[in-house]
Amino acid sequence: MGKVDTVTKAYMRKNNIFADAFNYLIYDGKPVVNPEQLRELDTTEIALPFGLQENEKGPSNDLVQKYRDILKSAVVMQEDEAAYILLGIENQTDIHYAMPVRNMIYDALQYGKQVADTAANHRKNDKSFRKRTSGEYLSGFYKEDVLKPVVTLVIHFGADEWDAPLSLHEMMEVRSEKLLHYIQDYRIHLIDPANLTEEDLVKFTSSLREVMEYIKYSKDKDNLARILKDNPRMVIDREAAMVIKTITNTSIEIAEGKEEIDMCEAVEAMLSESEAKGIEKGMQQGKKEGIEIGELRMLVKQIKKGRLTIEEAAEDAAMSVEEFRKVMESNVR
Repeated sequence: MGKVDTVTKAYMRKNNIFADAFNYLIYDGKPVVNPEQLRELDTTEIALPFGLQENEKGPSNDLVQKYRDILKSAVVMQEDEAAYILLGIENQTDIHYAMPVRNMIYDALQYGKQVADTAANHRKNDKSFRKRTSGEYLSGFYKEDVLKPVVTLVIHFGADEWDAPLSLHEMMEVRSEKLLHYIQDYRIHLIDPANLTEEDLVKFTSSLREVMEYIKYSKDKDNLARILKDNPRMVIDREAAMVIKTITNTSIEIAEGKEEIDMCEAVEAMLSESEAKGIEKGMQQGKKEGIEIGELRMLVKQIKKGRLTIEEAAEDAAMSVEEFRKVMESNVR
């Protein structure tokens, strides 16, 4: 796992950030998904062929295994009724042009896992299992069993606009509405900084707002300066600052053990240090050039006084005779 993956996963795994992302996506920023009710789940998605008994051994290629970035269970209230759902996040620093297929596989495997787990539980704990209908017995899934809905969200941690397909249909050449009606579609849910408006950004209540905003304007110096100037919200948690630093290659200092980072101060300190280094480098270069010019003038004078030949002077200046002759013809006198 690369540093970028590690940093973004650590950040999005935080319950308050995770909940904020889904509250923005589903509930227009309203605090419906409660961070305290989120429970992290195993991100390994394994699908077993339906009907395969728990103690049976099928061919190894019958098992399909994938790994999500983050998966959590949540309980949300819908019209005075609790809804149990699974929420998954896929972090993307690069644009993925087959994301609809990738997410569809993750979701399908999760539903397959739910069916397989339900069937295994019935076979193990239900003494009347063999008395069920043939359809229930073969699938292991009873008529009254239900699945937990799965919602997968893609978060793009990049400044460039996401220009990849957002649905399965967009990945196909078929344009016939009649034919597409019979081809199952699959759309991805996406948070893309480049497409977030100011109205969108204020719907985030956590530091995810500042992370998305900084990434959005990371290539726009004027707007970046605007959002950094005297902005109290730019005092963000360490993980958020690490995401900004890693994704945008901003060379800010993040001290060990410091849990809150003032991005305004950090960026100002970085710019001041950069400016100071630039001035120092310029002074050193100017001093070096000054010494070189002074030495060349001295050698030219020595030639004019007959104390050195042009060949000797060229050797002292580490130049060819032709190069030194051009120096003599220039203004270095």
